[in-house]
Amino acid sequence: MRALRYEHERLTVAEIPKPQGAGEALVRVTLSGICNTDIEIVRGYAGFEGTIGHEFVGVVESAPDAALVGRRVVGEINAGCGRCALCLKGDPRHCPDRTVLGIHGRDGAHAEFLRLPVVNLLPVPEEVPDERAVFAEPLAAALGITERVKVTEETRVAVVGDGKLGLLCAQALALTGASVLLVGKHEEKLRIASQRGIETIMPGEAVARARAFDVVVEASGSEKGFALALDLLRPRGVLVLKSTFKGTTEVDAARIVVDEISVVGSRCGRFAPALGLLEKGAVDVESLISEEYGLADGVHAMQRATQPGVIKVLLRP
Repeated sequence: MRALRYEHERLTVAEIPKPQGAGEALVRVTLSGICNTDIEIVRGYAGFEGTIGHEFVGVVESAPDAALVGRRVVGEINAGCGRCALCLKGDPRHCPDRTVLGIHGRDGAHAEFLRLPVVNLLPVPEEVPDERAVFAEPLAAALGITERVKVTEETRVAVVGDGKLGLLCAQALALTGASVLLVGKHEEKLRIASQRGIETIMPGEAVARARAFDVVVEASGSEKGFALALDLLRPRGVLVLKSTFKGTTEVDAARIVVDEISVVGSRCGRFAPALGLLEKGAVDVESLISEEYGLADGVHAMQRATQPGVIKVLLRP
């Protein structure tokens, strides 16, 4: 099969054997989405080598559970050991021995086939097309913020960054009834949020909103975004970090101490709530799709995904 591989500091589309895994399902990928994490892996994040990609929708080719064969599915990306306390409670996201699809210890989704444990797979409702279902993973990540931070109708929330993750975070948080502000640099991207009733501003305008927010989500992945997030937070507010990237960010620790800011990391969310929202059409994901390429053009597609103004790039094997 063909797969988009990062090996020996080089990104290529390569011919490799189909994945094998006793007791796991084999999924034929029908569509995958390029994520900022994929781009950062190619820059050296996580030290991963192999097939990249973790956002996908596909059809089960074979599985220990025969009822899944032929079903269209998406899949939770963290595969746990199945034995530790976390896995036994049904949440392997922090299993110490987990593998992570296309990120750690497990070949990923930018390929013709992938494998995952059956327990990781969720059937996709018929009403949800592939182009919407492929957003299950990033939307779940956006929804995961409310697992880590309490957000109510009274909570004043700001999201910094108008990329695909920031746009999904703003939409997901707006569904709580909270007042949400999205700060970004690109009018065409901010327009997507505006059309969903979300207030948007440019960074230069954010000065007037300093120290006005209870919760600020940093989704820009930049030092300037981190600094702006701190500017927007009220004393004893909560800073939620969503970006994963290679490198380090300088932190003004004294400012966090003086204002008694709580810093919360947020990574993966659960897929079932995300699929429910996609089925209802409660979140606009189609407007985030910028371009689509065949898997054979995967290297070019990755390059396109790094260009200004491009939001989501999809790959179709």
